[in-house]
Amino acid sequence: MQAAHVRATAIPSFTVALRAVESLLMSSGQRTARRNAWTSVLEDRRRAKDRVEAQRVLDQFPAVGP
Repeated sequence: MQAAHVRATAIPSFTVALRAVESLLMSSGQRTARRNAWTSVLEDRRRAKDRVEAQRVLDQFPAVGP
């Protein structure tokens, strides 16, 4: 029984491949806009996660009121 051949060259990640295609198809302004949009999406997700965590903390304490 022979051992399987091991590929010596690294396969680029999907992200690297997408960036390569993006650089060929889009102008630099479009690339910048797309990256800025994605950064905004990630920041919105982070803020949403922080809001959920803050609500969990607030829910641990009983409401004070009349």
